[in-house]
Amino acid sequence: MLKIYKGEDSRLKINSTFATYNLTYIFKRSFKMINRRHIRVKVMQSVYATLQSKNDNLNAEEKFLLQSIDKMADLHALLLNLLVEVQEMASNHIEIAKKKYLASSEEKNPNTKFVNNQAITCFKESISLNDFLEDRKLSNWKLDTEFVRVIWDLIKESDSYKKYLETKTTSFEEDKEFVLTIFKEIIAPNDKLADYFEDQQISWVDDIPFVNTWIVKDINGLKPQKPYRLSKLYKDEDDKNFVLKLYRKVVLNHQKYNDDIDDKTPNWDTERIAEIDMILMKMAICEFLEFPSIPTKVSMNEYIEIAKDYSSEKSSYFINGVLDKILKEFIASKRIQKIGRGLL
Repeated sequence: MLKIYKGEDSRLKINSTFATYNLTYIFKRSFKMINRRHIRVKVMQSVYATLQSKNDNLNAEEKFLLQSIDKMADLHALLLNLLVEVQEMASNHIEIAKKKYLASSEEKNPNTKFVNNQAITCFKESISLNDFLEDRKLSNWKLDTEFVRVIWDLIKESDSYKKYLETKTTSFEEDKEFVLTIFKEIIAPNDKLADYFEDQQISWVDDIPFVNTWIVKDINGLKPQKPYRLSKLYKDEDDKNFVLKLYRKVVLNHQKYNDDIDDKTPNWDTERIAEIDMILMKMAICEFLEFPSIPTKVSMNEYIEIAKDYSSEKSSYFINGVLDKILKEFIASKRIQKIGRGLL
C-alpha cells in the first residue's frame, strides 16, 4: 500500500521503510553509485510534489530535487561514522572499567579485538570521510549518543560478537566479515535508527535501502594497508543531467503525455487512474521521446518495477499494458527516434 505524507511545501514522502524490503535481495544486488532506478524514484516524488502543489517555480523544485539526492551522501557518511562511534564507545567503556577500584581480572585485561577492528579503523582514519563529516557539520552521533549506545548494546549482546571475541587469531578479513555481519544483522534492520533518520530528513525514508547497499559495497571493498576513500554520489555528469532533464521534460509536457495515455485508455476516466501510475507512465513516455540513447525496453521495465514497490499490486500490469500500446503507436508513427540499433 502506498502511503503518502505531506510535509513542508507539500513535498511527497513515500513511506517504504527498510523493514519492508527483502534484505537478502538488497545486499545481493549489483551496485554502482546512485543508480538510474533510484534517480527515477526521486524524480517521481518531485514530479508528484510539483503537480500536486501546482508550483510554477521549476528552478526551486529542481533545487529541492538535487538537494534530496545530495542528502543521500550525508546519510551514507553518517552510517559509516556510526560504526566508528560504536567502536569509540566500546573503547571508552573498557578504559572506564580498568579504572574501577575493584576492577575484575577481565576488566583489567579486557578483550580489545573489537576496539582494534581493522575494518572500522579504515573508516576512522579516512581523510576523505572525516573531511566530509566536518564540511557538512555531521555531528549527529556526538549529539544523539543514545542511538550509538543502542547499537553498541545490541552488538555486545549478540552471538556474533561473542563468537568473534572467542577466536584466538586476528586478521583483516575476519574483522571485515564481522563488520559486515553486524551491519546486516543489527544496524541495517534497526527500527529505531530508521525512525531517527526519518525524523532527520524527510527524503531518507526511501534512501535507506539504497544507502545500506552502498555501505555493504564499501565494507566489501576494504583492503589491508589501503586507505578508504569516500566515493562520489553520481557515477558521472550524465547521471546528474538525466535527473534534471527527466524532471523538467515530464513537468512541462505532462498534459501532452496525459493525452497520450487518455487515448489508450478509452474505458477509463483518467481521474480514476492512480496519480503515481499516471506519473510513472508519463516518465516512461518522456524517456521514449526525449532520451534517444535509452532503449525503450529498459524504460518500460524500470517503471514497471518501480510500480511494484510504490503503487498497488495490479499497477504494474496496467502500466505495462498501456505503455505497450503507446509504444507501438509511437513506433508506427515514427515519433520515437533512438540512436543505435536495437533501442526500440
